[in-house]
Amino acid sequence: MKNSRWMRALAVCMGVLALLVAGGYLYLHGFELDSQAKVNAQSQVTDLAFVRDGVREKRGRILAVLTSTPMIGDSGKKAGFELTELSRAYLVFLANGYEVDIASPLGGEPPMRKDDGLIDADHAFLNDAEAMRKVNHSLPLAGIRAADYAAVYFVGGKGTMFDFPDNPHIQQIVREVYESGGVIGAVCHGPAGLLNVRLGDGSLLIAGRQLTGFSNAEELFLIEDAREVFPFLLEDRLQERGATYREGALYLDNTIVDGRLVTGQNPWSTWSVAESMIRALGHEPVVREATAEENSVALLQTFHAKGSDAALRERAQAAHLDRGLLLMHALVAGMQWRLADAFVMQRLARP
Repeated sequence: MKNSRWMRALAVCMGVLALLVAGGYLYLHGFELDSQAKVNAQSQVTDLAFVRDGVREKRGRILAVLTSTPMIGDSGKKAGFELTELSRAYLVFLANGYEVDIASPLGGEPPMRKDDGLIDADHAFLNDAEAMRKVNHSLPLAGIRAADYAAVYFVGGKGTMFDFPDNPHIQQIVREVYESGGVIGAVCHGPAGLLNVRLGDGSLLIAGRQLTGFSNAEELFLIEDAREVFPFLLEDRLQERGATYREGALYLDNTIVDGRLVTGQNPWSTWSVAESMIRALGHEPVVREATAEENSVALLQTFHAKGSDAALRERAQAAHLDRGLLLMHALVAGMQWRLADAFVMQRLARP
């Protein structure tokens, strides 16, 4: 008798679970994610109009710096650099007439993390033999001559928190490039490379400057024990060094330009950081069609800045969107119990 009751209870639980799974499938199916334009994994750099039709003039060189650290301390979690934070900036620099060299603290092949949501441009980078040669044979920072570069760009990735802040070669390169009139850029965790840079007068580069980087809220949402596994949180340390930290909405583009210092809060800031660096170098960036991801980020920024009605009006006129990204933000809002926000965001994701 007891076994019979347990079997009936188990059957009811399985039935409820099946209904929930079916309901979830039907709910997600209603967003028609499969109908979105497919990513071309065979994409080539020559397929990208903004690069193909870009500047032919040789304007100089930009140094992109990657981390050499593969793991987050002894936590067992992977670190390395984020592919999209390199690939998209690299292509912007290339399109605007700059040759790009790639370096890392140890040289050689640095550990790469392929983020979710790769687009055609990222695959074009991966499929480009010259770009991958530069990644797989990155230049050791010890051999870099700062005078060769108009700008330095620090690619993010959690490994930067370990091997960027105290690297003497980073500090020397940044100081020399900046004091010779060059531009310094960094995205996500990349600003870790700026923390301890001192100028010729002994002052910290970032003291009294406005900038951003991966926020405490973003870090702790993804890694609850971030305060234990990292040597510091980037937002905290930037402020401790005298910077005025400018925080934007979670996981949306937020790029801060303070003269020749350009920083971005997270991976979704990569395009705008790279193009802001081009402006800081004295050029208007070549025209580039916004990606579906960028359109979706802009829509979410409208929602945060102007409210749901403005966002829904903009949604009605929007071009191609990344509905998966909009749903991801709805999920994040729901996990934070911002249920009204989650409801609006899922409406924005409807086809």
